[in-house]
Amino acid sequence: MSRFAPSLPDSPGLDRRHGCRRRAVLATVTLMAGLAPTGVPAAPSRGRRRQPLAIVTRAGDVRRFAVELARTPRQLSRGLMFRDAMAPGHGMLFDFGRERPVAMWMRNTPIPLDMLFIDALGRIRGIAADAVPFSEAVILSPGPVRAVLELNAGTVRRLGIATGDRVLHGIFGSATR
Repeated sequence: MSRFAPSLPDSPGLDRRHGCRRRAVLATVTLMAGLAPTGVPAAPSRGRRRQPLAIVTRAGDVRRFAVELARTPRQLSRGLMFRDAMAPGHGMLFDFGRERPVAMWMRNTPIPLDMLFIDALGRIRGIAADAVPFSEAVILSPGPVRAVLELNAGTVRRLGIATGDRVLHGIFGSATR
């Protein structure tokens, strides 16, 4: 992840030909999120406590992960930026506190990621698989979501995770089993 924001207006034309518009939209992303860019790289999460999270697929398989929880504005704005790797079976869960449309991007994020957009009940409402490292393309949620889970790219495909699957974690009022 990089930065997040409430939903943006339709964003066609965000390419190099529209540099001014692109900078304006990206500035809006930052301002709408209530975050100011700091320019200071995030330190790796050494020592940050990981929490258990599970995904129950429609087939009934339980996929377990250890995730970092991002809740504060600083944590939400930095996410996995500037990190060179993430261990298999690990991820980052962005808790926005309430359901709302969100926008993500991969700016300053060298790790290719799968992004899972999750509603307040813990249901996966959308998936952006194989997000491109360092991309500034805006990835919009498919509607209001409570959280976004970022996993290493290819995890969704490899483990058969799909829209409609259930995520178990305390922020959704459920615990991992």
